Amino acid sequence: MKNVLITGISRGIGKALAQKFLAEGYFVIGTSTSGKIDFTHENLVAYKLDLSSSKSITECVTEIGKLGKQIDILMNNAGALFDDDETVIVIEKLRKTLEVNLIGTIDFTEQILPFVSKGGHIVYTSSSAGSISRTGHDGAHFEGYYPAYKISKAALNMYMRTLALRLKDTISVSAVHPGWVKTDMGGEDADISPEEAAGYIYDLAISKVESGNFWFKGEKFDW
Repeated sequence: MKNVLITGISRGIGKALAQKFLAEGYFVIGTSTSGKIDFTHENLVAYKLDLSSSKSITECVTEIGKLGKQIDILMNNAGALFDDDETVIVIEKLRKTLEVNLIGTIDFTEQILPFVSKGGHIVYTSSSAGSISRTGHDGAHFEGYYPAYKISKAALNMYMRTLALRLKDTISVSAVHPGWVKTDMGGEDADISPEEAAGYIYDLAISKVESGNFWFKGEKFDW
């Protein structure tokens, strides 16, 4: 049985991903900010992880390490949106956003990396909001300003690229745009369900693709 670690499985895309991997026969290691989730499975365990807290990250990695399992797929899914589409950058919101979407995600990746199997795949849930070439033209949901969120996802994409170079020929690394998804973040007007997005992301995660790229529905996406 293969093992997948997915951050942020209490709702939205993360929950749909966890359920998809379970249905496909994986052992799922999940996280949520509270450590609680509203579904159970014999091949599922969940841990508390607050990406804004270095202490929480270290404690979570320690607990996962006690499982004694190698991770075949690492899904860095958890993220946050604090912007209210301000027309100026609110520094406090920028700091909060970067702590979760960038710094915490990097910290967690670096600490969990020794448990990722050679030949494994690390996938980051990014966003069209992080595409520099699409800024101002990236769809109805993110055509507003949302500066902190966009900055965080663009920076996350660059970390993914540098990690892919570092892990060349050992572990594959990818970023994925999930689409405009009906979640708390995406809203009810979005055009993709969490289950549909999870299906596309699952297909990417289990595939042997060229490392260091940004994907959407199986195709390379604009930087």
